[in-house]
Amino acid sequence: MAVLKSNMVKADGNHVSWSDSYSMGIKIVDDQHKGLLDFVNELFAHATGNEEEERAWFKEVIQQAVQYIKEHFTTEEKYMKATRFPGFDEHKKTHDEFTLTVVKSVKDFETGKRLVLEKFAYFLKDWVLSHVAVMDRQYSDYFRKIATRKADGKLTITASDLR
Repeated sequence: MAVLKSNMVKADGNHVSWSDSYSMGIKIVDDQHKGLLDFVNELFAHATGNEEEERAWFKEVIQQAVQYIKEHFTTEEKYMKATRFPGFDEHKKTHDEFTLTVVKSVKDFETGKRLVLEKFAYFLKDWVLSHVAVMDRQYSDYFRKIATRKADGKLTITASDLR
């Protein structure tokens, strides 16, 4: 791993580590959030200050990362639609705005504009953590509110919960 320039690196070498406090209670969503945090940490790890190396790495991974983000948003939105989450429109708008911002950054990069990888990493880190803590928490709380507790203690959402 490259030496990171920030003194805010956690003991495990990451800028941000998964915490159960980020959990939405939906395994696929939690796994995707973990993947997003892993990508943020990879961005920081590749922020070496060597512009040529950073550009080469970014060019290699960014399309896959954009696709991953879109897939993640589609997953969340599927659950929100299925449960008639009342905050869906606002949440979807936030996803769309974020996607446009990331796509614009990628297009700027592809047209030769300078990319400051560490700055981009901080942007993603801040957005992902604040989005999970605020916006995603809203649908997570809603799911828990409408869910039925099964005999084994786990929550599940059934058709009768959606009436």
